[in-house]
Amino acid sequence: MAKDVSDPTKKAVERSESFTTVSGVPVERLYTPEHIRDLNYAEDLGDPGKPPYTRGIYPEMYRSRLWTMRQFSGFGTAADTNARLHYLLNHGQTGLSVAFHLPTLMGYDSDHPMSNGEIGKCGVAIDSLADLETLFKGIPLDQISTSMTTNAPAAILWSMYLAVAEQQGVDWKKLRGTIQNDILKEYIAQKTYIFPPKPSMKLIVDTFEFGTQYVPQWNTISISGYHIREAGSTALQELAFTLYDGIEYIEWARGAGLDIDDFAPRLSFFFNAHNDLFEEIAKYRAARKVWHKVMTERFHSKNPRSAMLRFHTQTAGCSLTAQQPYNNIVRVAIQALAAVLGGTQSLHTNSLDETLALPTEHAARIALRTQQIIAHETGVTNTVDPFAGSYFLERLTLDMEKGCWEYFDRLDAMGGMVAAIEKGFPQREIHDASYKYQKAVERKEKIIVGVNEFVMEDEPPIEILLIDESVAALQIEQLQRLRQTRDNGRVRATLEDLRRAATANNVNMMPSILECVRAYATLGEICDVLREVYGVYEEPAF
Repeated sequence: MAKDVSDPTKKAVERSESFTTVSGVPVERLYTPEHIRDLNYAEDLGDPGKPPYTRGIYPEMYRSRLWTMRQFSGFGTAADTNARLHYLLNHGQTGLSVAFHLPTLMGYDSDHPMSNGEIGKCGVAIDSLADLETLFKGIPLDQISTSMTTNAPAAILWSMYLAVAEQQGVDWKKLRGTIQNDILKEYIAQKTYIFPPKPSMKLIVDTFEFGTQYVPQWNTISISGYHIREAGSTALQELAFTLYDGIEYIEWARGAGLDIDDFAPRLSFFFNAHNDLFEEIAKYRAARKVWHKVMTERFHSKNPRSAMLRFHTQTAGCSLTAQQPYNNIVRVAIQALAAVLGGTQSLHTNSLDETLALPTEHAARIALRTQQIIAHETGVTNTVDPFAGSYFLERLTLDMEKGCWEYFDRLDAMGGMVAAIEKGFPQREIHDASYKYQKAVERKEKIIVGVNEFVMEDEPPIEILLIDESVAALQIEQLQRLRQTRDNGRVRATLEDLRRAATANNVNMMPSILECVRAYATLGEICDVLREVYGVYEEPAF
């Protein structure tokens, strides 16, 4: 039996004399109309569905349609993950979200030496079109929205998805979904990059152009603050760096000759939902307002949809604890509530066991039920932006916006985000914030229940999902069989065509990548060609 080792003589945790948000922002005892005397309803809020979209991008929000409920799914082989996708759909999930294992994210096939020990462990193993065919077996792609969490090889995996849709006889114009495709946050935070920044940005612009022309309902990027926050940033840093990444992508696309109102309506964003309920709601509201101003005043967009910030949210994996893991259900519920009250369009709730392993079916079902309970039992979907007018929340929103513009000024002065990354600016900002938070936890200025207070010993283990090495053996066997049975002459020809396209700076590479995929060239083979042409990025020491 687990034993509570809290000090019985201690009546309650002593409150700090300094009250702050999770990010360290001071919070006053009381907020009054004086705190929002500079708030102008028309300019700062507006009605839902109207500029500046602070209160939501749709007039009715969840009264007309709930957010898309996704659970991050991917483990083992494509067949394993296909079974999980069907399981979640049968339990009421309304959109798919696929996680890929580390070798795929880094552009390696499963039989590459760099893949040893990682096959199927942190996501599904995908080596070729054959794997993606299995992954989506029995799932009509014109009837479901799919999100794929991939960055450096995003164009390749998206091409595989398009090829599977072709096999199903689905018109690309009917496909809905998102590829993450956000390489800037990889250099800043997550570090699963392959190529240097400039060719990586070229690949992303190619997907913008191709999507605009052929797959018009697809979000060709999900500009992601999630991993910036997971790396230790504050809420403000997550907001500012994410939106400025969006600015950088637009600048590169315009530099390539794309019209902003052709591609900007399909830009989407991806935010973290942390524990501080009000700070998170303020972050989402400020994000919509800032983005509207960026698009209309900085880039002079004319299409209203270009200025509507649409975003997916995932609850904060970095907030979950291995100690007393059932507490994570409560954390996730509060974080998901913040995302809904902040007006998210799509939501993934983490499972209670994700600090220990990939989620079991049981844990994933509880996480999905959390969303369903919020949607159908709490009443928070009955009205739009219910906290609007709160003295505290509106002050937080205004301050979040102000801090965001200040970061923009610093990044502009550095010459943009690529230049700032090369200088190590966002990396250092995140490192400093992470260190400051950790010291606050160690001093017990920030309490983490079950970790630095309310601790228990001898906790019973919980069931976890184990991916053993038989998965690796099966995946490698299937890959080798593919190489023996495909038309290798066709593979070599398509890879050589890709090499020529990659060498010619003004050629969109998506058609060449698609031909490689259709020939069953592997993801690793395609990435190897691009590695030879572009080289591999090595982060400088900061």
